[in-house]
Amino acid sequence: MKIAIVKLSAMGDIIHAMVALQQIKKQQPNLQIDWIVEQGFKQVLENNPDIDNILTVNLKAIKKDKRALFSEIKKIKSYAKNNYDLVIDAQGLLKSAITSKLLGKKVAGFSKESIREGIASFFYSDTVEIDYAANAIERNVKVLCKPLGVEMSKEDILNKKPFLHFSQKQELPIDIEDYILFVVGASKENKIYPKEHFLEVAKQLNEKVLVIWANEYEKKVADYLAENLEQVTASPKLNLDQLKRVVAESKLIIGGDTGPTHMAWALNIPSVTIFGNTPEHRNTYLTSINKVIKSDTFVDPLKLDKNDFSIREIAPEKIVTIAKELLP
Repeated sequence: MKIAIVKLSAMGDIIHAMVALQQIKKQQPNLQIDWIVEQGFKQVLENNPDIDNILTVNLKAIKKDKRALFSEIKKIKSYAKNNYDLVIDAQGLLKSAITSKLLGKKVAGFSKESIREGIASFFYSDTVEIDYAANAIERNVKVLCKPLGVEMSKEDILNKKPFLHFSQKQELPIDIEDYILFVVGASKENKIYPKEHFLEVAKQLNEKVLVIWANEYEKKVADYLAENLEQVTASPKLNLDQLKRVVAESKLIIGGDTGPTHMAWALNIPSVTIFGNTPEHRNTYLTSINKVIKSDTFVDPLKLDKNDFSIREIAPEKIVTIAKELLP
């Protein structure tokens, strides 16, 4: 049997879905699993032994050039020649639903009531019902496992093996050991913890800190922290394969609700995730080593408040207290 999983983006969402793979392959070892993903996130999936083929698309290019639509459709139709027995849309968006339908006749996905873009469900021949406000990891597990008749319990999720894999051959452009990793950026401004607070956290922990970055704002923050505290190092820019290794070799990660912080959970690395205007109970999975700290504001997962910048009010001392409990 051959299946295709459609989960195009973003990094955290892809990671939340990947946890199901090891249980699917454990129960159905002969299953061929191909994954359709935006080319910018391909490296998140690479080197995973439970994925047979990673097939990329560049649907984001259509926003800049409408003509790219035709080349992307042609590419997806070429993937359909793999003759998939089942396509699972784990994204639940109109673009992922159309992509899935182009890939095969039998398509499973979320029910109309379970996703933000309910129209996507009309493209599915099999639907899965789960509350949109439910935990994102459990949602992904259910939409991937149920159509295959695979069972994955909360205990299975908690007892997962690390499922992000990186190339052992690739050299890191930095020489540092025994460090805490700071993730200082996020996709939206109101998910970003202030740089002054990060500096205070670093001072109070008094440990070696490596700060990663992916854009100019984050680089400025990394440089600011390094310039103001001797034990802080600003990382060179990393690709996603290098990032997985940097996360795997850290002893603790502190950062906001964003992809690199979710990597810690995927790799069974201790972490403190800082939440403001996003729901901590939905966007992460609490474990004995993966903790969260949340601002005092109420969050409705169905209607996030764009004007909620309460993450800035979280005292550095509270983060330090949790971090010290997690450090070896």
